[in-house]
Amino acid sequence: MTMLAAGCGRSGDPDPVPGPLADFYEQEVSWRSCERGAFECATIAVPLDYDEPDGERLDIAVMRLPASGADRIGSLVINPGGPGGSGLDYARAAGRVISDQIRERFDIVGFDPRGVGKSDPLHCLDRPDLDDYLGGGRQSEAGADPADLTPDEVDELAEDNEEFAEACERRSGNLLEHVRTENVARDMDVLRAVLGDEKLTYLGKSYGTFIGAMYAQQFPERVRAVVLDGALDPSLNGLEMSVQQARGFHTALRAFVADCLERSDCPLSDGAGSTVDEGVERLSELLDRAGEQPLRSTLGDGREVTRARVQMGLLAALYSDAYWPEVRSALNDAFEDGDGTGLLRLGDRLYGREGRNYENMTAALVSVNCADHESPRDIGTYQAAAEQAAEDSPIFGPSLAWSALPCAFWPEHAVAPTMQITAAGAPPILVVGTTRDSATPYEWSKSLARQLESGVLLTRDGDGHTGYRMGNACVDQAVDTYLLRAEPPRNGTVCQAA
Repeated sequence: MTMLAAGCGRSGDPDPVPGPLADFYEQEVSWRSCERGAFECATIAVPLDYDEPDGERLDIAVMRLPASGADRIGSLVINPGGPGGSGLDYARAAGRVISDQIRERFDIVGFDPRGVGKSDPLHCLDRPDLDDYLGGGRQSEAGADPADLTPDEVDELAEDNEEFAEACERRSGNLLEHVRTENVARDMDVLRAVLGDEKLTYLGKSYGTFIGAMYAQQFPERVRAVVLDGALDPSLNGLEMSVQQARGFHTALRAFVADCLERSDCPLSDGAGSTVDEGVERLSELLDRAGEQPLRSTLGDGREVTRARVQMGLLAALYSDAYWPEVRSALNDAFEDGDGTGLLRLGDRLYGREGRNYENMTAALVSVNCADHESPRDIGTYQAAAEQAAEDSPIFGPSLAWSALPCAFWPEHAVAPTMQITAAGAPPILVVGTTRDSATPYEWSKSLARQLESGVLLTRDGDGHTGYRMGNACVDQAVDTYLLRAEPPRNGTVCQAA
């Protein structure tokens, strides 16, 4: 955080905001060449607390890839999700995640939201404690049948998560109560003005859909085109999301197993005629085995591949079918040699662990989710949810339900009241949903499209997380046309699997 002045007002702002926020909307920003000259980087100043704009300020890191063509439309602001995903990293990947024709007409702009990455990051646990929190013995217990947990084990899980919440409050200070998505959306409006755009053009994936929906709720008249791909359902609290997400991952897991059984290198087959249910059962047996005796790792960092870490590796692989060959190889090593190294690497990728250090993804993920949604405070509610989730998703259900437990201990002053999202008055907003999406179930996209007064639903029939630039030309063309012309496809359009 910084107490520095935002800078002098700039002329030519297409939508100046008078009053106490004028310094932020009219600030001058110095763009510098970065990433070997391919990009431009800057920081913008925003208030920590929009109700006290004269107080502390935050520095938001921004990266821009200038439009490649002369007929520029404006800026396309992008966010990859999370919470905790880096918009800077997403901008770096623009050549892969954004089509050529969009990059020709738009500057591609990514930013790390407040509390994430290079934008005054949140802090909760140091690396050794985070290793233990994510993959230690108690988290492995959380992944087991919740009906088998003793009262003492439930108390220990609650204690771990209470300590996590306390560490976040202690180490992140007053930032913790200001990382809500409502504020991220307000930061994005400051960014829009600084970029010189009268209206916002935006592409958000996964959690990034909540940022976009919240922006449209607060600033409907400033929306040009907003794509919400792989939507969150803003009507759900964190525990409800976790339980429903478990169903999405179970659907994706069955799709992976069905594909695996067609392959010669599949370790889930006992021979000709193996069923998907039998393949899923083999995975359950592997988890039980790792719960009793962790798999070994050759990474040399002292971590054992516990039940929790096997689950993390499987979860990571279900975000895209492009990872399926890698997870088949990792599972072969696990079944044949008791080697969990491949699964550990997959899980590290999911949680932002590179080498011996983590990004602050977990701190941001938990902090923002707990701040955005009012959650139950009774531990019994979480145990009941874990038991229900175990029926819907035996492999992932319990651990995902328990993963919402820190919110039971979150400081009440840092939790936002639930807000209904309708974006009344906004132009058409495009919601993209994938039928077998693992992380954001298709029902969430359908629900958000209904909640938005101007929501338009585009469906991709397929596997993996999100729809745009996932190998379906129909989806890509519809999204690109909408971004270029602000003309959405017909509501309810379905793009069949390629």
